[in-house]
Amino acid sequence: MNGEHGEMTTSIDRNGDGGAHAVDALHVPAAAGDRLFDQARAEAAVRELLIAVGEDPDRAGLKRTPTRVANAYREMFAGLYTDPDEVLATVFDEDHEELVLVKDIPMYSTCEHHLVSFHGVAHVGYIPGETGQVTGLSKLARVVDLYAKRPQVQERLTSQIADALVRKLDPRGVIVVIEAEHLCMAMRGIRKPGARTTTSAVRGLFKTSAVSRGEALDLITR
Repeated sequence: MNGEHGEMTTSIDRNGDGGAHAVDALHVPAAAGDRLFDQARAEAAVRELLIAVGEDPDRAGLKRTPTRVANAYREMFAGLYTDPDEVLATVFDEDHEELVLVKDIPMYSTCEHHLVSFHGVAHVGYIPGETGQVTGLSKLARVVDLYAKRPQVQERLTSQIADALVRKLDPRGVIVVIEAEHLCMAMRGIRKPGARTTTSAVRGLFKTSAVSRGEALDLITR
């Protein structure tokens, strides 16, 4: 069904029972860089994967699995169809000149190498530019969510968040720190559950001033 602003509205069966009552609208733009989630193709791919590992996709427990997985991927990768510039479009003239920091933003993403989760927290801070303009605090969390909901590597995710803030807010400095556990390290391969990876991206004043960077890192680690 086509909604307003060229969006496609899809009913998602959250409970996976196929009931018409168990729906929740998920909005995915009809065109986002010529990319569109292909529900039928995703379901067919999951079905083929089940066959490839030796399962019977028609048995009772798996019959709706292709639909459930496709719906989950549609939600998990929703950031592919969202413009970060729109998220940060609203700014406020607060004449604020000091650090703005949002800590411990819950973050869930998907490793693009194994398509399993990595999750943790993001800390996002910036020093407004000469105009003193700030964005809403929730927008910082939304930008994290937007870039996390894509096939990712943690290093790129960290940089993309920082660069989006630089591009839209023109701040004097930006710092982003992400701490995450990667299930591809915990449940397979080296199998080291609990190991956490920390990445950072610094721009502007946080890159050139050890004092400013140290202040931000001190607040993050408190």
